[in-house]
Amino acid sequence: MKQLRQRADLKAEQVAAHIGVAHSSVRNWEQGRTIPKLRIDQVGDLLRLYQCTFEELEQAVKESISNYEKSNKD
Repeated sequence: MKQLRQRADLKAEQVAAHIGVAHSSVRNWEQGRTIPKLRIDQVGDLLRLYQCTFEELEQAVKESISNYEKSNKD
C-alpha cells in the first residue's frame, strides 16, 4: 500500500486526514499489521487519492500482509 501512496505523492498524514482515520492506521495498513476496515465512501476516497482500481488496492493490501507475515516468521 505504501507504493500506491508514494506513487500518488502523498504523506500518510494527508491520506489519513482525507479519509478520516488516524495516520497510525495508514502506517499499520502499509506495514501489513492491520487490514483496512473502511466505509464504502472511504474506500472510494482512497481509490481516488491513489488513482488506482479496487483490484490494485486489494492486491496492495494482500502484499502488505504477506510481507508482514514473512518478516515475522520464526
